[in-house]
Amino acid sequence: MAGPLPPWIAGPLKLLAWGLGAYAALCLAAFLLQRRMMYFPDRSTEAESLRQGARMGLAPWRDGTGHLLGWRRPGTGGDRPQMLVIHGNAGDALGRLDYLPVLEAAGFEGVLLEYPGYGPRPGRPSEGRFVADARAALRQLKAEGPGPVFLLGESLGSGVAVQVAAREPGAVAGLLLVTPFARMTEVAARHYPFFPLGLLLRDRWDSLGAIGGYAGPVALLVAGRDEVVGAAQGRRLAAAAPGPVFVREVSWADHNGLPLEPGQAPWPELLGFLRRPEGMGQ
Repeated sequence: MAGPLPPWIAGPLKLLAWGLGAYAALCLAAFLLQRRMMYFPDRSTEAESLRQGARMGLAPWRDGTGHLLGWRRPGTGGDRPQMLVIHGNAGDALGRLDYLPVLEAAGFEGVLLEYPGYGPRPGRPSEGRFVADARAALRQLKAEGPGPVFLLGESLGSGVAVQVAAREPGAVAGLLLVTPFARMTEVAARHYPFFPLGLLLRDRWDSLGAIGGYAGPVALLVAGRDEVVGAAQGRRLAAAAPGPVFVREVSWADHNGLPLEPGQAPWPELLGFLRRPEGMGQ
């Protein structure tokens, strides 16, 4: 029978086994906790949100059963083009109020969609829930009036918007993607390079694979110094869109530093393209 391994072999093997075990435990924790690492909702009661919305000049937007979907200006609707604002992964919809004056200056009504598990809405964040909920919200807006409905997807919301447009292409008049990404697995690998996230991620958010299903106009606003998703992600997504595409890159902006001034660049160009895609090019 073979004898015990010499110490100069047994010691390193034991350390290797401990290291592999610790790494496997970290990978398991990352798999189990991944949605807490990806989604960062602000939570509140409905009463608190209603008070905050009223202070901001917003009314609750509800579905046919009275459940809260998001927020809009009181007394709006009708035949104006509408922009459903699908926000990023942090905060809540009320924190995106600054989009409304920008959209209104260009003749759109902005409607702020809230995610399940964010603000006062019940539920848990996930890719499937977000996409299904946004599709239902799109159908709600389409049923409310004859005007065209566009989607503004911000950061994580760009992934929601692309998937909704690919699944409901006839209902979406155009996409405006702000600091968008191509594939979430690539973004996650950029921030957590020590994990095999291509294998671990359940919410994969593959916009690059989905964008081919939507041939309508797509406008993209890219932050040149985007430290979260990287500017190259937006450029790749633009190159993959099969329909009319218009891209504006703000070279000095980081992920959360894009200008939001009504009537000021780059918004008139982006929103004007969505209204008249045949008259503009990339």
